[in-house]
Amino acid sequence: MSISEESSATRGAGEGGSEGILLSLRGISKTFGPVRALAEVDLDVPAGSVTALVGDNGAGKSSLIKTIAGLWRPDAGEIRWEGREVHLHGPKDAEALGITTIYQDLALCENLDIVQNMFLGHELTRRGVLDEPPMEIRARETLRDLNVVTVRSIRQPVASLSGGQRQSVAVAKAVMSNAKLVIMDEPTAALGVAQTTMVLELIKKLASHGVAVIVISHNLNDVFEVADRIAVLYLGRLVVEGPASQFDRQRAVEYMTTGAVGRAA
Repeated sequence: MSISEESSATRGAGEGGSEGILLSLRGISKTFGPVRALAEVDLDVPAGSVTALVGDNGAGKSSLIKTIAGLWRPDAGEIRWEGREVHLHGPKDAEALGITTIYQDLALCENLDIVQNMFLGHELTRRGVLDEPPMEIRARETLRDLNVVTVRSIRQPVASLSGGQRQSVAVAKAVMSNAKLVIMDEPTAALGVAQTTMVLELIKKLASHGVAVIVISHNLNDVFEVADRIAVLYLGRLVVEGPASQFDRQRAVEYMTTGAVGRAA
C-alpha cells in the first residue's frame, strides 16, 4: 500500500463522515518565499478527542497550529469550523470561535496571582471596581472541575507555581473562556515525572468535558498515553492520520523521519 493510499484509508477509519468533526482542514498550503511550510494538508479534528500532531523539526507543526490559531493566513485551502467555512484574519477571530492556543511559554504573568491570570483581559467589575469574590469562586470551581488539587491557594503568585501547575492555570483559563478546541504546544517539555502525569491527566479531563485537544509533542510516550488520534507531518505534508490504536512507536518514528513506513501495516 502506498503512502497516499494508506493515508486515505487511515483517515477514513473511525471518522463516521463529517459527524462530530469540530475542525476540518482541506488543502491547506503555506509558503514563505521559496520555502513551502505546508503542502495541501487535510486534517479532521473531532470534538471531545485528543489529536496528537507529531513530526520532526521543520515538519510544519508550528506553521499548522499558527494557521489554525489565526496568526497566519493560508495561501490556499479551506478551514471549516463546525461544518461551515471560516476565514481567520487574526487570533481574535480564532478565539471568538472557541480556539485557544497554549504555547510553551504559557503567556502567564508571573507577578500576578492565579485568579488575576485566569481573568486577565476579562476581569469582572462592579461599579467600576474589580469584583473579586465572583472571580475567586469561578476560578476555584474551574480548577476543581479539572481536578487540579495541588495548588495551595488561588491567590498565590504564578511565579511560585511548578511547571505542571502553570500548565493547569493556562488550561483552566482556556476552559473558563469556553474554548471548544485547545491547542497545546509541547505541554510536558522540561517537566518531571509527577508534573507530566498531572498535565496528561488534565488533557484527558479536557477531552472528557467535550473539548477537542490538539497536542504537539516530541515525546511519543506522552502521545500514546493521551492521544485518540495521531497525525504525522513530514516536510509540510500530512503523510498519515488515524486512530492511535493503528500505530506503534516504531511505525510513528518511521513516518516522522522518512515520511513512509518500511514494513507492512
